Amino acid sequence: MRKTFMAIDQYDQTYHDLGEHPRKELLNRLGHRKCRKMYCDRKDGSAIHVGYVIGRYWCTLYEVKPFERSGQ
Repeated sequence: MRKTFMAIDQYDQTYHDLGEHPRKELLNRLGHRKCRKMYCDRKDGSAIHVGYVIGRYWCTLYEVKPFERSGQ
């Protein structure tokens, strides 16, 4: 199964079905050619990449996984 992503910006606008290359797809949808990585600090002091800043939009990425549960 291929990975797919979605994003939510600071205005709660959602961007669904970004495919396997979310950066490229977000740039196309928002009409930009450049972006910067967005980071979030962890409690231990390290920083992790959580999305992209594209123009005036701060987009946080999420990996979408299908819901599966056994029938028992």
